[in-house]
This record gives sequence, C-alpha cells and structure tokens, in this order.
Amino acid sequence: MIETRFLIAVFEFVLLLFSLSFHECAHAWMASRLGDQTARLEGRITLNPMYHVDPVGTLLFPALIIFGPFIGLNFFSGFLIGWAKPTPVITRNFKKIVRDDNLTTLAGPVSNLILVLLAFCGLAILSVVIPNGRDIVQSSFIAALNPGMPLTMQPVALLLSLAILINLSLLFFNLLPIPPLDGSRVVRNLLPYNAVQVYDRIPIWVSYLLMIFVGGAIMGALLRPSLRLVFNALIHI
Repeated sequence: MIETRFLIAVFEFVLLLFSLSFHECAHAWMASRLGDQTARLEGRITLNPMYHVDPVGTLLFPALIIFGPFIGLNFFSGFLIGWAKPTPVITRNFKKIVRDDNLTTLAGPVSNLILVLLAFCGLAILSVVIPNGRDIVQSSFIAALNPGMPLTMQPVALLLSLAILINLSLLFFNLLPIPPLDGSRVVRNLLPYNAVQVYDRIPIWVSYLLMIFVGGAIMGALLRPSLRLVFNALIHI
C-alpha cells in the first residue's frame, strides 16, 4: 500500500512539473504570436522546466502537499496546486492591449484544459484496446482520487487519470479572480480606472488568505462535479 501511494506521489510531482511548464509555455507562445517577444527572448517558449521553475511554488509547496503525509505533515492536504515563475509580458507591445492581454492570460488555463482532453482521450483508447480495459481504467481513475484504496490499476491509466485531476485543479485555481492568478488579470482588464487602483493595492497576504479560505471552497465546488462528469463519461465509453 505504501509503495502504491509513493508511486502515485512521484507521478503527481512529475505531472505537476510538466503541467506548470506547459501552462507558462502557452502564455509565452501566445504573447509572442500577438506581438510581445519578451518571453521568447528569455527562452520561455519551451517545455523545459528549468526555465519555468519557481523554487517555492513549483518545488517546495507541491512537495509538501504530495510527500508531506509520508512524514506526518498534513498541513496542505487537499488539492494539488502550485505555480511557476511568471511569464514576462509587456502589454504595450500588443496591437490591442486589453484583448491581447486577455488572450495571453487565458492561454495558460486553456493549456491545462487541452491536457485534460488529451488525457481523457488516452483513457478512452485504453478502455477499448486493452483486455478488460473499461474496468481497469475506471479502477485506475478511482485510485488516482483515493490513493489509499486497494484497487487494481494500470500505470498508464493511472498516469492519465492523475493528469486529469492535476490539470483540472490548475485550471480552476488559475481562473480564481485573486491576484496574482490568471483570473485576476482578466478581471482587472474589465474594471474602471479607479477600481483598478484599488485592486492593484490588495496586499499579497490578503490574496493568500483568499486563496486558502475562499479559493479552496470554490475549487471544491467546481472540481468535484467535473471529476464526476469525467468518470461518468468513462463509464459510458
């Protein structure tokens, strides 16, 4: 049982590292397409995590969530989230500043949605091509959500299931309208000038409290039905 939980923990860490890199690469690619080459010149249009790693948000914080329970640390039990080094964007390089800034911002969450869809397609293929595939995929999906359950699982199906869980979490987390998350950037672009001045002065500690107490509740309200929808879709393949 411990070996299974540790395997899942390793899978989660690797997937999170890749998903965060894909997310930031999408920001950089979209900015470049729309006229701002800042991130491209810094080498950020790449999936190499070395260009995106934030020591706290990409390594320390996720490691505490994933591996903490093995050493008795459960302070961050719940959703697996993290963040990478922000992609540099100079909005004055855009032709249409507000529109292009929104498109660049939303490219990150959209990239996580793309990974969710690719992972789901992979599970759908496994359900059809491997013997007893539907039961194995469903069991692996349940195991990804409940690491302590003694279920039969297939490594590839488990990896794809964890990819869905992690990228849905990142999708909803980044869409929260809390600075400095992606959702806050879109909201900021919709506000009148005076409201923007107030919004920009929100202290970072207030943002952290909002992420923990408000963001967690919102994510739970969105993530649980989304995962249920994915599981129901797998049942009917």
